[in-house]
Amino acid sequence: MSKQKQADLKKRVAAFAVSDKRASIQQLINTILPFFFIWFLAYQSLSVSIWLTLGLAVVAAGFVVRIFIIFHDCTHGSFFKKPKANRIVGTLTGIITLFAFEKWKRSHAIHHATSSNLDKRGTGDVWVMTVEEYAEASFWGRLAYRLYRNPIVMFGLGPLYLFLLSNRFNRKGAKRKERINTYVINASVAVIYSLLIWAIGWQAFLIIQMPIIFIAGSLGIWLFYVQHQFEDSYFENEDEWDFVKAAVDGSSYYKLPKLLQWLTGSIGFHHVHHLSPRVPNYHLEKAHESTPPLKQATTITLASSLKSIRFRLYDEASKSFVSFKEVKELLRKRNQANPRLQEN
Repeated sequence: MSKQKQADLKKRVAAFAVSDKRASIQQLINTILPFFFIWFLAYQSLSVSIWLTLGLAVVAAGFVVRIFIIFHDCTHGSFFKKPKANRIVGTLTGIITLFAFEKWKRSHAIHHATSSNLDKRGTGDVWVMTVEEYAEASFWGRLAYRLYRNPIVMFGLGPLYLFLLSNRFNRKGAKRKERINTYVINASVAVIYSLLIWAIGWQAFLIIQMPIIFIAGSLGIWLFYVQHQFEDSYFENEDEWDFVKAAVDGSSYYKLPKLLQWLTGSIGFHHVHHLSPRVPNYHLEKAHESTPPLKQATTITLASSLKSIRFRLYDEASKSFVSFKEVKELLRKRNQANPRLQEN
């Protein structure tokens, strides 16, 4: 795609980067109020059946994912026109989702600025090793990477790490505004959780809240993972990296059933979001449908997205992801030409 066509594409999508106050308020109402109502029903259902409670917790988790998308839009300054409104709503939704607003705002901005750039990995993204890096890594380096990419660790322990550790502490060198925001969110969560435990008991609280947070966290990590980890995803070194190609070719269109698309705030139109982060979630589908070149983005479905589980390493030679099993054969062949590469 020529530079002129890229500029035209960005300009066409930028037309949708306008927040709608009415749409934003409607989304707050149809997302946050139902979440609290379902949480209350889950508590009431404890006297009926714990299985009913867990079923309601799953539904509530879906709404937490949707609340997170609102939080996410606020970090981009796209949910409301006024920065103050985005900060307030972002902080409040951060309390519900257990994410520190200012901290995540910074790391996610870095993710957008460096997505698919092999020379600028490491902040706000999923750990990706190339085949060559893996081949040259130590035993412990390979083991750490294998554990990290294991689905049980990534989607099972990942949410616990995010909510209990990563999101609760400030990064080294964080500015005062960022540190205070994290403290405010942590203190608010502590007070709210303490009051709930006092009101309904710690057992009831854990039975309801833990499944909600765990399921929502796992789903959130999955969405983030699958929309950048598809077979022929775009990755390039700094000198060849291109922002528009990283957005359109390095992010997928996750085509979900309408109900799931609604619950996930249309974040499946991830290529649109990366091309123009200021487009609010309720305009993403319209931007996709109104811009023919965006329809050429890689489309994945619920069924096809499951294949991404086996994509572990990025092979710069073939420009595609490979599994740990496939990399053994690749390394065997390349070792014949380059003794520095060792088989796993």
